[in-house]
Amino acid sequence: MKLTVLTENVAGPGFLAEHGLSYLIEVKGETILFDTGSSDVFLENGKRLGIVIVEVVNTIVLSHGHWDHGDGLRFISGKTLITHPDSFMKRYRKKDHSRIGLGFSKEEVSKRFKVITSKKPHKINEHIIFLGEIPRLTDFEAKTTQHINGKGEPDFVPDDSALAIIEDGILHVVTGCSHAGICNIVNYAIKVTGIKKVKTVIGGFHLKHDNEQTRKAIQCFKELDIETIFPSHCTELPALCSFSKEFSISQLKTGMVLML
Repeated sequence: MKLTVLTENVAGPGFLAEHGLSYLIEVKGETILFDTGSSDVFLENGKRLGIVIVEVVNTIVLSHGHWDHGDGLRFISGKTLITHPDSFMKRYRKKDHSRIGLGFSKEEVSKRFKVITSKKPHKINEHIIFLGEIPRLTDFEAKTTQHINGKGEPDFVPDDSALAIIEDGILHVVTGCSHAGICNIVNYAIKVTGIKKVKTVIGGFHLKHDNEQTRKAIQCFKELDIETIFPSHCTELPALCSFSKEFSISQLKTGMVLML
């Protein structure tokens, strides 16, 4: 599997960065755009890598409906877009009611894309599965939220999803922000695919502190004997430091090309 970092919080030399996430994923002849960040940075960084995104991508997966993962959709069209049906809900921060959801409605997106929404796992091809809605089974993840929906109710981001990628009998898990809990996501990917050997977990882990939740996530990864992890985007420094004590991790930067 080849993964190119188009958008991340940290810039690689000669590339742009923003608060957001976008990966170009190539597996067995299939190319998928996973999230788009919040602007056209993913297109510009692709151009600097010699990749014309609009020419090589037919399918876009949106991990969940937050602006920093999906507002870049404004700069591309004419593709198949796969996401959870709740990705288009209105959502705001509790503290100041500022918008955190997408800057457009499902109706507007449907005019620009062939939209496929699914709460259940959706098989893109024999190697790539959109996981749909993630069951929240652990006792230490997805228990609090700083967001509300358009009705003023707590928003636990039910649309938060990920990709399970099967390659030569092993599993890669690609996450956007892991609001559902990174261990919930990995365990569900194992259940859906039936593959217990997880080689790679990459993306936002949504862990902020060196606390019990982070330590339990680390223990979960150790028990699963995951070979390579790349916590990025919304994984903050105290949590990253905790992971670095137990795993050999590298900071993801825009422009990086990973052969996983």
